[in-house]
Amino acid sequence: MHSTSLIWVQWMAMALNVIVGVVSGEYFKPFNVSYDHRALTIDGQRRILISAGIHYPRATPEMWPDLIAKSKEGGADVVQTYVFWSGHEPVREQYNFEGRYDLVKFVKLVGASGLYLHLRIGPYVCAEWNFGGFPVWLRDIPGIVFRTDNEPFKEEMKRFVKKIVDVMREESLFSWQGGPIIMLQIENEYGNIEGSYGQKGKDYVKWAANMAVGLGAGVPWVMCRQTDAPENIIDACNGYYCDGFQPNSNKKPVLWTENWDGWYTTWGGRLPHRPVEDLAFAVARFYQRGGSFQNYYMFFGGTNFGRTSGGPNYVTSYDYDAPIDEYGLLSQPKWGHLKDLHAAIKLCEPALVAAESAQYIKLGSMQEAHVYRGGNTSICSAFLANIDEHKTSTVQFLGQSYTLPPWSVSILPDCKNTAFNTAKVGAQTSIKLVDFEPTSSAKSTGPEHLMIQKESPLISESWMALEEPIGAWGGDNFTVQGILEHLNVTKDQSDYLWYITRVYVSDEDIAHWKENAVTPSLQIDSMRDVVHIFINEQLIGSARGDWVKVVQEVELKQGYNDVMLLSLTVGLQNYGAFIEKDGAGFKGQITLTGFKNGDVNLTGSPWTYQVGLKGESQKLYANDDDESSGWTSLTHDKIPSILSWYKTHFDSPGGKDPVVLDMSSMGKGQAWVNGHHIGRYWTLVAPKDGCQNNCNYRGAYDSGKCQTNCGKPTQIWYHVPRSWLQPSDNLLVLFEETGGNPFEISVKTVSVDTICAHASEDYYPPLKTWSHSTDINEKLFADKRKPVMKLQCEDGYIISSIEFASYGTPQGSCQSFSTGKCHAPTSSSILSKACEGRNSCQIEVSNSVFGDPCPRTVKTLAVEARCKPSSSTTSWYTGLSEI
Repeated sequence: MHSTSLIWVQWMAMALNVIVGVVSGEYFKPFNVSYDHRALTIDGQRRILISAGIHYPRATPEMWPDLIAKSKEGGADVVQTYVFWSGHEPVREQYNFEGRYDLVKFVKLVGASGLYLHLRIGPYVCAEWNFGGFPVWLRDIPGIVFRTDNEPFKEEMKRFVKKIVDVMREESLFSWQGGPIIMLQIENEYGNIEGSYGQKGKDYVKWAANMAVGLGAGVPWVMCRQTDAPENIIDACNGYYCDGFQPNSNKKPVLWTENWDGWYTTWGGRLPHRPVEDLAFAVARFYQRGGSFQNYYMFFGGTNFGRTSGGPNYVTSYDYDAPIDEYGLLSQPKWGHLKDLHAAIKLCEPALVAAESAQYIKLGSMQEAHVYRGGNTSICSAFLANIDEHKTSTVQFLGQSYTLPPWSVSILPDCKNTAFNTAKVGAQTSIKLVDFEPTSSAKSTGPEHLMIQKESPLISESWMALEEPIGAWGGDNFTVQGILEHLNVTKDQSDYLWYITRVYVSDEDIAHWKENAVTPSLQIDSMRDVVHIFINEQLIGSARGDWVKVVQEVELKQGYNDVMLLSLTVGLQNYGAFIEKDGAGFKGQITLTGFKNGDVNLTGSPWTYQVGLKGESQKLYANDDDESSGWTSLTHDKIPSILSWYKTHFDSPGGKDPVVLDMSSMGKGQAWVNGHHIGRYWTLVAPKDGCQNNCNYRGAYDSGKCQTNCGKPTQIWYHVPRSWLQPSDNLLVLFEETGGNPFEISVKTVSVDTICAHASEDYYPPLKTWSHSTDINEKLFADKRKPVMKLQCEDGYIISSIEFASYGTPQGSCQSFSTGKCHAPTSSSILSKACEGRNSCQIEVSNSVFGDPCPRTVKTLAVEARCKPSSSTTSWYTGLSEI
């Protein structure tokens, strides 16, 4: 057999083994995983792998199968996830592997889908997760110092890592057992802070590596951002671009564990977006320059349910501008363009794994080619890059001419024909509607591709209210001299902690203030994250920040005055050295200024402490007993302003679309639905400046480059998973800190209402038209078919109408298309016939379909279509047909 044919037969046989295993109820036939300088080797074969980051606790188990399926359909070979110590061991040596933390179920679902798994145990994860994934009880271990050569920490870390490895082994989930796990990770981005620990940091790296390998998991271990990773650990890259990364040994492959395809969001911040053209450019450059494994962080970001969001001050949504959005819907064109990219890379896989390295060819001052040839075979694949940020370039390569847009990579699976260019986006754009039926006032809000229903039914006209006591409320409060650190008291069992003391004001002080026009003030040297300041049970001010000074004018009466500080955390520190010492609450002195005899230092005074809220202790969020708890009916004219509990009941919206609560009428607090904690809410507004109307993808990306949502609340929609809802009588409970109007809360659905596409006749034909030749005298080739435009609604939806269609020189963008000087008059009728009433359709972009309305001009087809729910319950799944 020809060597070319042999490679293809081996490669396809591996894929068939996967399919057979899934059908038979097994995941895979047992296989070993190793690596060399070029790639991971799976069952003896080098592989070029694409990984999708999905964090299982940021979704519900009911969402997992669809997320995994969409990742696979999008071209992923691997799913990657962290392991969240704080979720699995909330109390020392009491483990939780249920619900959203059913890690075994998640891994098995990945295996059943035919995908591999990269399990990043850490156990430090960062991940914008509360306390970086560490359980807060860990900081109370005597003598402990996190992430260094410290015996108490190493003992706890080893115990948890061993627990996870043992559970995976017991469930036969490693590759050599027929499971999907092909790789593990120990530690996480430790190289960023290693220097803070001196020699003990270096010793810790060696210990962590030896400890991990010594557990006998039987698959490779990685450390990301760890240039001094020991020889038996693969060091990997994290970042926006990793095409220049080289591991610390020529025996290790080039792995990219975190490709940041978006960024996280803070309360009061703008929304970051990463253009898909730049993301695709970064991925193509990585494989072009020798990379072999790349993971999208995130492919699905999800939601920080409960109090899992880290920070401080990270929002409840972890959408991350990912290819699959927070609710599980496809984000287009990001998902579709990356799917095409992955297909093009897979066409190159035989050449990429056969070559020991690339042949480099300089094509211009900022243009270059990397060519991969399969040894003595005729397999050949090439990547042509133009890294110029401004100019298109025409280059000569192997006797042919190629035009490369700026900041782009063209992929030539056969070293001759271009299958894909990162800057030419042929995938559709999807506009998501928050609510169900659009109105004439609905407008696109920019790169988020969201339309907003201006008027929608309120969640309820009937609300109950209960005021939270101000100050100490329970028998478990206690009094000590001095200021205690917040976390040492709360153990993070609640965001809330009361600090209460008493100060005496004399007649002389009152007279002094009047005579000298002095207003006394309360000063806190340093505070984090939020404080509400009460004097005699009256709220007089609030402050927020990350270790900021607070100065608040106060009004005091003659005699005794109660100073009451409600300290709040909004997600614990998740990054940096010595986070166990970081804490929350107050640092330094707390003083009252302006007194006749000088400032009054309250720091060493007797302080009474009360952990949490009375409503939390009563579990008002899960208890629907009105009488014993003291709930009363709420009227529009008697809405409490602060520290109030609210509850109502509501019916679920019909259909299967994702559900959100619109909380834009509220202030700051937390919300529960049927006892499930959907997270913190806060209507902080982003700055009015710093956003870009038009984002240019060209040039290096950073998180501040393409931001939106200026002058608007950072987050107003809060995901309520369908599995947490019942058809009617759902209990919604809120705790509101600062004031808001619950009567204006509404429940909405998120759906893809409008889809658009824009493709020119000089685009490339569908990647599935490429053939893999088994004849040594032939290379990979694409047939001479024309480009094809594909439109597809979400599952359960059909294309109801074609709102715009023009083949010629259309102008504008989605939702603002217009015909140009050149226009084929049959465009709309052709698209309507091909698409209406179907979940998906595709049509060739060519004169043969539409005629030639303007000879000697490159024509473009632009289409806008509407999607509506299908009356049929049949679910469409087209992934296998496009392999």
